[in-house]
Amino acid sequence: MNRREFLYGVNGGLGALAFHSMLQAEQAKGPLAPKAAHFPKAKAKRCIFLYMAGGPSHIDTFDPKPKLKELHLQKFKRSSKFLSAMGSGDRYYVQSPFKFNQVGQSGTQLCEHWQHLAGVADELCIYRGCQAESINHPTANYHMNTGNRFGGDPAIGSWVTYGLGSENQDLPGYVVLPEVAYPQGGAANWSNGFLPPHYQGTTLRAKGSPILDLHPPKGVTRGQQRSNLDLLAKLNKAHAEKNPGHEELAARMDSYELAYRMQMKVPGILDLGQEKESTREAYGLNDQHTKEFGRRLLLARRLIERGVRFVQAYTAGWDSHDYINRSHAERIRSVDKPIASLIKDLKERGLLDETLIVWCGEFGRTPDNGKRGGGERLGRDHNKNAMAIWMAGGGVKAGHTIGATDEIGEHASEVVHPIRDLHVTFLRLMGLDDNKLTYFHGGRFKQLSQTGGELIKELIT
Repeated sequence: MNRREFLYGVNGGLGALAFHSMLQAEQAKGPLAPKAAHFPKAKAKRCIFLYMAGGPSHIDTFDPKPKLKELHLQKFKRSSKFLSAMGSGDRYYVQSPFKFNQVGQSGTQLCEHWQHLAGVADELCIYRGCQAESINHPTANYHMNTGNRFGGDPAIGSWVTYGLGSENQDLPGYVVLPEVAYPQGGAANWSNGFLPPHYQGTTLRAKGSPILDLHPPKGVTRGQQRSNLDLLAKLNKAHAEKNPGHEELAARMDSYELAYRMQMKVPGILDLGQEKESTREAYGLNDQHTKEFGRRLLLARRLIERGVRFVQAYTAGWDSHDYINRSHAERIRSVDKPIASLIKDLKERGLLDETLIVWCGEFGRTPDNGKRGGGERLGRDHNKNAMAIWMAGGGVKAGHTIGATDEIGEHASEVVHPIRDLHVTFLRLMGLDDNKLTYFHGGRFKQLSQTGGELIKELIT
């Protein structure tokens, strides 16, 4: 061996040793240990994602279209199969049954039923330029939540916790608050996909005990439970040494330990009786119409206060193909007070600037319907070409309405961007670079936007 070969071999050995040491140190910290952001100056440290499953109508919530009053019930034929879930044929333009008000110093336009949200309108950044790619609920849900219309990829909450870790190692980094009935597409909407299992969303059930087996079985002490876990860990460790690189086994071992720690922490977090009665009232917990979503949002606030990185709260019923007057009014009523209270509460606690709040569904709705007649029977079909999304806190341009749709709300027409650009923007607000937040899988480095995207600069301060 000559001198050059000797030095090359030594350097290679030292490099491998250093790499192994770094890997061990990383593993010792744990997969959910806090990590540095790509953009340290980003304001948002955590996210509460409010998902309106079913596709809320932008025309009847945040994007008024007076032109539809002139066209109301005019008949025409539609031939595009990609605009409406109800297909082609005779169509009828439908005006909004709601009035719109200009509220706040910003003059933000809101449907009349947003009575409480009107009080925090100057905190909102409403975006009217987004376009989806699917008119079917499951594929559209997957696209908004994971960037992939066909499912199987990591959810945005998984990507965020993969990139930033969690601020509390005794709680999951990504928590999902669903209704009893899951949204179309099911749990794949908050899956870890090809990321390690530690980054999967942890669901808190809407009925009964939020987490099964949260308390030890009757007659089992904490000491006995700890001894059982220690024995199990010893056996699992021996098995893991014989099967290196077994991520599922490692995640299962970690989940047992996390579950043990959660038994100490979670019951207190879930006890909303610890909140003041005035707080419970503000979130609508004493009102039959608002108590379910209000409970989820109060839980969301308590979770992010304690270091959970990403919380997603679901509510369904926005798929108003008919009776939009009745159904959308009821849906707005069920979420209006809880959402406004969440924004106020976070601001009073000094948390709003560091918390990104997102409100969206999977797509928008058409300015027309295929049903004849007027009154409450009228509704709207699915529309991938126009939708309304709003954000608050976390470095967004508060008190602004960005983008626009055409005069009847059928197509986005200004500041038009696809969902992948929205994802890039969400990540940037959280201090993450979509081009750097990658994971090698299936022969290539993958990312939330799938193939890269463009930052929507107009949404960021």
